[in-house]
Amino acid sequence: MNAARLFATFFGAGLLKPAPGTWGSLAAIPIGYALHVLGGFPALFVATLVAFAVGWWATKAATAGSDNPDPSEIVIDEVVGMWIALWPLSFGLWHAGLSPTLFPYPGWIGGFLMFRLFDIWKPWPVSRADAMHTPMGVMLDDVIAGVMAAVVVAGAAAISHGFLMG
Repeated sequence: MNAARLFATFFGAGLLKPAPGTWGSLAAIPIGYALHVLGGFPALFVATLVAFAVGWWATKAATAGSDNPDPSEIVIDEVVGMWIALWPLSFGLWHAGLSPTLFPYPGWIGGFLMFRLFDIWKPWPVSRADAMHTPMGVMLDDVIAGVMAAVVVAGAAAISHGFLMG
């Protein structure tokens, strides 16, 4: 397996069946947690940006000469989107100065479920990026789904912690 395929499949997670996108999203959670524990939100943020850049390159290389611009085994885009969905949890803990090992399960479960919902459902503007049929579109649809999931996670956290209650 060449480097592009290794990264595009997130070290083989995208080769798992069925639903490789779900497997890629699940594989992203413990790595995202580890990044958060090791360096807080800044580490997760920088890793997300690096994964986006590497993912774009890997997707471009892995799909070169193919009729399919978004093969199901390419899941690095799901990893990036899932990490974005985790940003509110990571940022909140880091900003509050709380232990990095606290990573509340309702938050990451909600982030996972919301990210998968938006990634599969593809509401606008996710569908707009998906329709590009390019390596950038492959990455961007999951970035947008991740942002949408992050907004839901942040809203749910605000409600559950009483910030939006009078």
